[in-house]
Amino acid sequence: MKEIKAIIKAFDELDKSIFRAAIATVVRVEGSSYRRTGARMLVFDNGQWVGGISGGCLEGDALKRARLAINNSRSTLITYDTSEDDPHQIGVGLGCNGIIDVLFCPLDFNDSSNPVEVLKSCILSNRETHTLITITAINHDFGNVNPGQLIHYKAPESLAIFKNTGLEKSLEQAVRQQIANKKSGSLSIKTVDGKILDVFIEILPPEIHVVLMGHQYDVYPMCRLLKEIGWKVSIVAELIKINTKIAELADEIITPSAFPEMLIDEHTAIILMSHDYKTDKINLPKALKTAAPFIGMLGPKVRSEKIWQELAEDGQSITESEMERIYAPLGLDIGAQTPEEIALSLAAGIRAAFAERDGSFLKYRTSPIHPRT
Repeated sequence: MKEIKAIIKAFDELDKSIFRAAIATVVRVEGSSYRRTGARMLVFDNGQWVGGISGGCLEGDALKRARLAINNSRSTLITYDTSEDDPHQIGVGLGCNGIIDVLFCPLDFNDSSNPVEVLKSCILSNRETHTLITITAINHDFGNVNPGQLIHYKAPESLAIFKNTGLEKSLEQAVRQQIANKKSGSLSIKTVDGKILDVFIEILPPEIHVVLMGHQYDVYPMCRLLKEIGWKVSIVAELIKINTKIAELADEIITPSAFPEMLIDEHTAIILMSHDYKTDKINLPKALKTAAPFIGMLGPKVRSEKIWQELAEDGQSITESEMERIYAPLGLDIGAQTPEEIALSLAAGIRAAFAERDGSFLKYRTSPIHPRT
């Protein structure tokens, strides 16, 4: 999400009377690659760019491809094969052993539905998960649909532009499957009369939202790190107790009395870090009443267990399902000591939980880091 926001910012600030631009999007990955599907790179015809589609190995050629797409006013799909030992193949010798399809789409500044404008509409919405369909290739005339077009799917009616009932039905089924799996995917749809449509279905959730319930000095390195990652950060504390530097970093500061009205969804993590036993004890039941799937508590395990026991004695026993949402002690075991290192441990733990990973060393992982196709 941070990359998309940077692309939108650069696009909005571009002098469109002078420069032209194209957007490159990774729409399919087979095997291994540094970036996954959905990675984007905004390229200007003056040679500058924002974002990236690889670790730097493909950007040079991508720059040339994007400028060609701009000059030809036509989207093009380029395949980078880093699995073959071919000296003429871009990416050879990288050892990635993957095949990457990148779609280069010139941007029409007068089109309010160009890919960047569609992404902007998603970012400006109220923390919804969006479904985007990128047309990567077609072998037939489907209404006004062209390669490079980005469709913001909201309902089956969004697919009526194809003017092909059979195709729309097959695509609708594929979209529903990706939404159910909460995963993006590329696929090719073939109609009974031989028409083919290749698409990239992208499930775009909002950025992770971290709510820090506390005002002590360690909130600052935590907030600074989270903003560098690109997550949304809210602080729950009395404004008078918040350091000016922290206030400048956070997206919002909420008073404790306003906490029940906060928008907290399934992409939110709440961290109890007041360093005050009674305050954390009061805040835990409040946090459990929200939709946040992740509730972290600073401090040793014995401290958390004491809070749970006292809540039970007060008639506020924590259920088994609620306990699954609580991470205490919070963070990954990296030997963190300083506030900055602790912030790193906490952020890594949040990321691991939302990705449904255990946070262990990758050297011990027996399966690929990312799902393979």
